[in-house]
Amino acid sequence: MSNTFSFARVYAILLKEFLQMRRDRITLAMIVGVPLMQLFLFGFAINFNPKALPTVISVDDPGVFARAVIVALENSSYFNIVKETHSPQEARRLLQEGKVLFAVEIPENFTRDIVRGNPPDLLIEADATDTAAGSYAIAALTGIASTALRDDLKGPLATRAQTAPPFNTVTHLLYNPESVTQYSIVPGLLAVILTMTMVLMTCLALTRERERGTYENLLAMPASPVEIMLGKIAPNIAVGAIQSAIILIVAKFVFGVPMIGSLLLLSVALALYIVANLAVGYTFSTVAENQLQAMQMMVFFLLPTILLSGFAFPFDGMPGWAQWIGEALPATHFLRIVRGILLKDNGFPEIWPDLWPLILFMFVVMGIALARFRRTLD
Repeated sequence: MSNTFSFARVYAILLKEFLQMRRDRITLAMIVGVPLMQLFLFGFAINFNPKALPTVISVDDPGVFARAVIVALENSSYFNIVKETHSPQEARRLLQEGKVLFAVEIPENFTRDIVRGNPPDLLIEADATDTAAGSYAIAALTGIASTALRDDLKGPLATRAQTAPPFNTVTHLLYNPESVTQYSIVPGLLAVILTMTMVLMTCLALTRERERGTYENLLAMPASPVEIMLGKIAPNIAVGAIQSAIILIVAKFVFGVPMIGSLLLLSVALALYIVANLAVGYTFSTVAENQLQAMQMMVFFLLPTILLSGFAFPFDGMPGWAQWIGEALPATHFLRIVRGILLKDNGFPEIWPDLWPLILFMFVVMGIALARFRRTLD
């Protein structure tokens, strides 16, 4: 071997590396795809000032002033009136189920009290399980109270348009009245940590067998693809259960997260969520050729899970296309379930709209994994 430096040998090694990189399509896709994904998600999907938040209006005094208030809420761009009702109980139910973020109640004698100069109270109840979602909208209510009736206070009432607001806005933060950030972040971490660990453990399930040379033994066993998949997934369910117990114990006794709902119901949702993520990792392992590729595929799944599920940024503040992607992720539905059970005391009827997508996702991904399973070493 020559001790002199050779540019030719450096060039040969450099050419070999570029050829290997070109042949490794998953690595090449990650080099290009991850930066592009981050740019598009942070540039277009992430919004710290969400608007058009779903709102229900309970109208007990359908007068001209009530209509003016509703129009003012819509014109503020922060509130999207999805339903009007005459029942405060129905409005609270929609808030409980997570279908709206705000419930506005226009009380009886609203018009009469304004005319008499007795400012009535306009009650706004807000879902505070996500502390960042409605903070700007709540701050905008003061301006709405001052300007909503400016064009309707005419004649003998004109002087009141120049004085104090004709009605008071009373805001109640439900489910997290003190807006404690840990109450929304820590339950969300349960979803993110389980996604990261469960997908990682099973995405290495088959690729590790190939790299260790034991994949032939696995194929020689008289086991069907379903049996192999269940055998690979089942041990990790116990790992996920242990992780979940640790996170919930720390959440309760270190961060003081309230747990007012059914832990049994939460355990059922946890089991489905754990299996769904294990199925995702197993599917990656049927596609990847080595452990590095499997982990790279996990990154592609984990990044949108963190950014588009509602964990890090308000879900309702994202554009429609980003919400469609978020709805396809199991973490989005599990976040709503865990926050609903722990903070709202939601029962089965309230979590079912987010439970069945988890079940559907689990079976679809398992079906893809079985279809991708290879009975040969090629």
